[in-house]
Amino acid sequence: MTHDQVLSVLRREKLVAILRGVPMARLDGVVGALVRGGVRILEFTFDHEGADYVAQNAAKIRRAVERFGDQVLVGCGTALTVGEVEAAHDAGACLVISPNVDMAVIRRTRQLDMVSMPGALTPTEIVAAHNMGADIVKLFPAGELGLGYIKAVRGPLEHIPMSAVGGVKPENVKDFLDAGVCGFGVGGQLVLGSAVRSGDDAAIEARARQFTQAIAQWEAER
Repeated sequence: MTHDQVLSVLRREKLVAILRGVPMARLDGVVGALVRGGVRILEFTFDHEGADYVAQNAAKIRRAVERFGDQVLVGCGTALTVGEVEAAHDAGACLVISPNVDMAVIRRTRQLDMVSMPGALTPTEIVAAHNMGADIVKLFPAGELGLGYIKAVRGPLEHIPMSAVGGVKPENVKDFLDAGVCGFGVGGQLVLGSAVRSGDDAAIEARARQFTQAIAQWEAER
């Protein structure tokens, strides 16, 4: 997909599943469950632990693209360096998500025709990321900031697309979308750690369906 096509899917689907620490042996089961639950965008995070973390995450991205690439978009998360961006791109990722604003990371992401979604906290950081070429600015940590903060920031900066990461549950999906974000990333509330460890893919599928149905309901009520 082209950059613009990926961005269009992001805006349509709204939900990004954050897969952090999912072992390779569980990747097919977890991703399959998310797909059956309606999830169409995946973020595999760089965990920055161990000498081989870049290669290990790139391998997960490549596996997901090869096995599920006709059903999902695959991106990388917690991307802090240009090298990580390049490794993700080479593995087939089309989306780069970071917890911070880094000009070199944003620039390289856009040079590789990938969608850029850096994380920001303050209005200054949000505007800086946008001016550097970010496609969507990730408000992080959104749960700690609160809906009031999101609404306040969206007031003068509504021209900048923003997503939210942190604190999003099926029960408050509507509240976040009403606050003005164009989507959100969800980790442990969606990719349930206990279910990953126990192999309970049915629980992950059911949780994914709760999120996707909440989004569909918000769309229907607009």
